[in-house]
Amino acid sequence: MPAAQMKKPEVIPPHIAIIMDGNGRWAARRMLPRSAGHKAGFDNFVSIVRECGKLGVSYLTVYAFSTENWQRDKQEVEYLIRLMNSGMTSFLPEMKKNNIRLKLCGDLSRFDEQSRKMLDNCVETLKDNTGMVLSICLSYGGRQEILQAVNRLLDEGKKNINEEDFRKYLYTADIPDPDLIIRTSGEIRISNFLLWQSAYAEYYFTDVLWPDFNKEELYRAINDYGRRSRRFGK
Repeated sequence: MPAAQMKKPEVIPPHIAIIMDGNGRWAARRMLPRSAGHKAGFDNFVSIVRECGKLGVSYLTVYAFSTENWQRDKQEVEYLIRLMNSGMTSFLPEMKKNNIRLKLCGDLSRFDEQSRKMLDNCVETLKDNTGMVLSICLSYGGRQEILQAVNRLLDEGKKNINEEDFRKYLYTADIPDPDLIIRTSGEIRISNFLLWQSAYAEYYFTDVLWPDFNKEELYRAINDYGRRSRRFGK
């Protein structure tokens, strides 16, 4: 279907989560350095955040940097961190204007002090906003999150734990579970993303690489979600 004919979604998932995958392959196909792919990916992240805000999405969670990503080439990791710092600093005024609140999920202690201060400043600047909650998963892993929650419960001497107790120790304790999880780039796996929270999420997989996942592709994913019947095990 041509982009101009793509129907604007009528059913909007309250919480969309995205595994933003394919920046490196996008660059390789264009014979560009991986850094160009990451820059294009960040620019598209900004565009999708804008569009989700316009659509009335209440919560948007993106998988930006996993615990496994620390194992990448040192120069690539350093570039990703510089891109994060400059990109988030530039995007901050627009997020403030558009009433976006920011939440960070992951082990931020692994970032350098300058990066942590930048991220803390973003969260502080946006803390009183009341619109869409943007959660960015940085140095995040689902298994690590679950183990951290278990260890905190053990440290506090908790016994006979129920789901409600457990959720309080997750990074996402104060937001609902995702309704729709989108993964780009043709990979059909969840890659350690929101393992606990995704129990009843609807998944949408697409071959489109992340930098090319534009507004029309977002509409396509949401429209697909709107045609599904969610039974929650019933």
